[in-house]
Amino acid sequence: MSLQDFFQNDKLAISFELFPPKTPAGETNLYKNVAALMEYAPDFITCTYGAGGSTRDKTLEIIEKVKSQFDIPVASHLTLVGSSKDDLRTYLNKAKDQGVDYIVALRGDPPRGETEFTQAEGGLQYANELVELINEEFSDFGVLVAGYPETHKDAVSPEIDLENLKRKVDAGADAVVTQLFYDNDDFYRFRDRCQAIGINVPIVPGLLPVTSLKQIEKITSMCASKLPKKFVDSLSKSDDPKEQYKAGVDLAIEQTSDLIASNIEAVHFYVLNKSQATSDILRAINVNA
Repeated sequence: MSLQDFFQNDKLAISFELFPPKTPAGETNLYKNVAALMEYAPDFITCTYGAGGSTRDKTLEIIEKVKSQFDIPVASHLTLVGSSKDDLRTYLNKAKDQGVDYIVALRGDPPRGETEFTQAEGGLQYANELVELINEEFSDFGVLVAGYPETHKDAVSPEIDLENLKRKVDAGADAVVTQLFYDNDDFYRFRDRCQAIGINVPIVPGLLPVTSLKQIEKITSMCASKLPKKFVDSLSKSDDPKEQYKAGVDLAIEQTSDLIASNIEAVHFYVLNKSQATSDILRAINVNA
């Protein structure tokens, strides 16, 4: 099924993002959690791609097993970091051979210890160039790209950031999946700005349920997303993990319900290879259960 098909019917499209585990135990737990999440009839599952391609083989192994075991479309992330055009072609050919359906096309963050993106020798510099390569040479893949409601941390300005996104869409992206956010007004403003400059593909909100204050402060500091003060104050009232988990899930339920009421076509959950928080959210709002 094409990506566009998921966004052109009355059913809310649901997708989950995984990452390649580092241990056999982590991999076993991943498949258990994916099995639990299948109760909510997701439309596809994505898997990240390590900095500099450090997990590329594991990424393909994970999503090949997910597709085989659960009979669901899968998407591989792909970045430009450390890869020539021939490296990218090699990966895309292998992904095609292993049954990958879609590609999440990203420029990618600098490897650990570096502060700026460096174009690889013989490689590409911008994500829109990767989208163009995929559409010209691997047109069977659907393509997702990233959008930033609160602006990419490396962007010169919100306007330039949005122009960069439009280039990715104009190059042939089927949909935009956003970076995580915790104030829906940021998403709505972003969606309106996208529409105003002619970005007409689906803008899919990406949600990461908070399960602890320490965890989310680290993640948001890396991606320059902000946490509402009222929410931080609520989390800070107690060190009890159960209380922090409940506060995070309650916020995600509120966010998801509000987004559905605003007629979004889809929602993408960053599940961090776990199932409980996302299951609690989807059960609470009775989505696809």
